[in-house]
Amino acid sequence: MDNWINWLLVIGGIVCVIVELALGAATGFDLALIGGSLTIGGAIGFFAGSEKIGLFAAGGLSLVYLALFRSWLRAKLTVQHRASNIDAIVGMQGVVTKRIALREAGLVKLGSEVWRAELATDDGPRDAGATVKVESVEGVTLKVR
Repeated sequence: MDNWINWLLVIGGIVCVIVELALGAATGFDLALIGGSLTIGGAIGFFAGSEKIGLFAAGGLSLVYLALFRSWLRAKLTVQHRASNIDAIVGMQGVVTKRIALREAGLVKLGSEVWRAELATDDGPRDAGATVKVESVEGVTLKVR
């Protein structure tokens, strides 16, 4: 049992990968990739016939992952929230294409789409060509200011 450290590296690495899979990638694959580094380091130690080489390889591979690839992998796995549908419209500015008054709906152009619009507050009418800001959306009608 000369290579007991290499066996420990291999078994410990496999346990880390299994735990990561059982957790459902909750650690962001860190445990699986470090476990893989331990397993590969242990295997290198077996082939080299040296416990020191196995420890050095496992440590080196883990260090390379943590120093070089961890931040890149985290950036790829992070879900970024992007506004869509109605959430993307609120706050946008549009151009009035048909006059909007207090109790008179008009039309506003947002990008390439034309929307029905009403005034959100009684600040006076908006004539065609005026710039307005979308305050909210009710159904298919924009509330603008």
